Amino acid sequence: MADTVFEPVFTARGLTKTYVTGEVEVRALRDVDLDIGRGEFIVLLGPSGSGKSTLLNILGGLDVPTSGDVRFGVHRLTGASESDLTTYRREHVGFVFQFYNLIPSLTVRENVALVTDIVEHPMPIDEAIDLVGLGPRRHHFPSQLSGGEQQRVAIARAIVKRPDVLLCDEPTGALDYQTGKLVLEVIAKINADLGTTAVVITHNAAIAGMADRVIHLGDGHILKIETNPHKLAPSELSW
Repeated sequence: MADTVFEPVFTARGLTKTYVTGEVEVRALRDVDLDIGRGEFIVLLGPSGSGKSTLLNILGGLDVPTSGDVRFGVHRLTGASESDLTTYRREHVGFVFQFYNLIPSLTVRENVALVTDIVEHPMPIDEAIDLVGLGPRRHHFPSQLSGGEQQRVAIARAIVKRPDVLLCDEPTGALDYQTGKLVLEVIAKINADLGTTAVVITHNAAIAGMADRVIHLGDGHILKIETNPHKLAPSELSW
């Protein structure tokens, strides 16, 4: 963590999420209590269906709980209007997903520049691109990039608005071993150098070694939370 004093950026109490399809009810989250500190690197670990993506989407303001309370700092997300949630996502959250969602007809620089119009104090576009190590590729199109490079463009697009939190859903899921480690190095660098709180979903237990804390989920519950006394660099991971 960037700070020795624990300052919660997220506080969740009693989070429950139930999806109803016809007559079938699925409880994706069950009475989850969780605090995430500013500047922490958190890994959410668990099998498919454990509730990881639902929890991440609620923290990111993309979904709302059926019951319970979640706050970002002093701001209550539960019960916020759609307009307020849109503002929250725009000003405070960077998202990185398994698939890159780049616009094929735009260059790297143009893809990253897209989001700078919606925030007041964006990072210089080229600075964000340099942070992810793609300076020489800034004028290339997505079709001219590898999968790992496209994912790093997606990270640059997420961080150019200087978000407080970076929420990553299986960011290495579509990548091979070596490329995945390069992407994890970028996320770790953003966390360490900018103090951005990072929450990373994975089903890959090896990635847990680089986290401050590892939150294990199963069947919608937090099963256990582990603290890493000695974090590993992404280059030290193996799977």
